[in-house]
Amino acid sequence: MINLADDQQYIRKELKIRRLAAFVADGAVLPRESGASSRPMKKTETVLFRSPKSLRISLELPHFGTITGMGIPQGITLIVGGGYHGKSTLLKALEAGVYPHIAGDGREYVVTDSSALKLRAEDGRSIRNVDISLFINKLPNKKDTRSFSTADASGSTSQAAGVIEGIASGSRVFLIDEDTSATNFMVRDDLMQKVIHRNQEPITPYIERVRDLYEKTGISTIMAAGSSGAYFYVADTILQMDHYQPYDITERTKEFCAGYGMEPIHAAPDFQLPVSGRRLTFNNKPVSGRPDHRSGRDCRSSRDHHIKVKVFGKDTILIGESQIELRAVEQLIDTEQTKALAQMMRYCLEQKLADRYSVPDLVKLLLDRRDQWYSDVMGLCLPREQEIHACLNRYRG
Repeated sequence: MINLADDQQYIRKELKIRRLAAFVADGAVLPRESGASSRPMKKTETVLFRSPKSLRISLELPHFGTITGMGIPQGITLIVGGGYHGKSTLLKALEAGVYPHIAGDGREYVVTDSSALKLRAEDGRSIRNVDISLFINKLPNKKDTRSFSTADASGSTSQAAGVIEGIASGSRVFLIDEDTSATNFMVRDDLMQKVIHRNQEPITPYIERVRDLYEKTGISTIMAAGSSGAYFYVADTILQMDHYQPYDITERTKEFCAGYGMEPIHAAPDFQLPVSGRRLTFNNKPVSGRPDHRSGRDCRSSRDHHIKVKVFGKDTILIGESQIELRAVEQLIDTEQTKALAQMMRYCLEQKLADRYSVPDLVKLLLDRRDQWYSDVMGLCLPREQEIHACLNRYRG
């Protein structure tokens, strides 16, 4: 097991050296037993992964030795193909590739940039003080989108906030599935742009920002798409999944696009990332807590009170009477990670840290002060910085 973890870490380092976003080994078993199981499908029932020659690379691992597989380059990668041919299966494997895998998982040598973040639309989520002006601006009600807050975000607004929050969390790769994205956030087709003029549409779609995100900030995008061909024009690498096997169709697709007649996608003007230093400014009203029987005081009115927290599976945290819904944070894989997040949130609220630190600084502080919030009864299964950001950003306060 130690040798396997050592090999996986070696691949992760090689990704940076070779300017790759991910690596998928030949022979990997990507499909799972079922949608509710993380166990691999039996090899007799599935097709083993085989990399296309144009993207095949070899690595010399410290313990395994020579291994070959598909290196997905940094930039904009599009995964296409017919329904049920493996687009989302490959993307799911890349999502899980931020973590090491145990032997027998089938994806032991599927390794993704450790900061990769799955983005999706999330109707109804809370957004607090997020500058979404890169994607949404000039609203009819003249609401300021440079510090946008809402308790009930739309699909497009939530996905725009997710991108900005992902940038703040240090993500270098965004993973997107067309199936779980807001259509009007991802693309506006040529006919719609002719009917509804740009000046009448407050949303700048992701397709007009994706190139600048990579070239100006170094953030790559890997996207699974099955209905819109607009991203063909901006993609650097195009993979077609056919019976769970990838084929590099970049060259012939680009040739087809050149003769198709559609206008190329132009980057939207005024690309400017939000200014760092965003704070959450939680509601400072007392949160339900346990009374301190030793002193006879009610801890709800004390700065050092102990707030009650409960965890329900890996998707929900209850802090006092406020619930944090993490169902859309798809890269949480273990209940112990959620328990750790609950203890971080408790410590953050008890110490009133959110008003004093920016969100990135707050995350670093929580990790540095692990011994102050960490409980001995918890298993050591820490979430990544990306999931800590996600939890803080979804607390309604």
